[in-house]
Amino acid sequence: MPPRRWSRFTFCTALQDDDGILFLTEREPFGYQPFPDNWLHVVQEGESLFTLAGRYFAPLPRPAGLWWVIADFQPEPILDPTIALTVGATLVIPSLQTIQAEIFNERRRETA
Repeated sequence: MPPRRWSRFTFCTALQDDDGILFLTEREPFGYQPFPDNWLHVVQEGESLFTLAGRYFAPLPRPAGLWWVIADFQPEPILDPTIALTVGATLVIPSLQTIQAEIFNERRRETA
């Protein structure tokens, strides 16, 4: 079964090795882009990638599940979502338009 829409593995392919074990091809993160509609967010006490995704991406299905979009989109990507965010740090949040038109654009499949 291929990854579902809005998954961080959307542009991966499920393959089967010679032993019949399924695995996904490597995932290419979107990475930071300086779009004019990016939001800047200063981290407050108790916030996490999950709570920020839930707040900023609320109109999308399962918004907290899009934490990885914020992690990938930083100029220096966040590799471990379980590490607490630094209070006072500034995060770059992509707009909903960027998520729909750029990050989940099918053209990316051609270059992946």
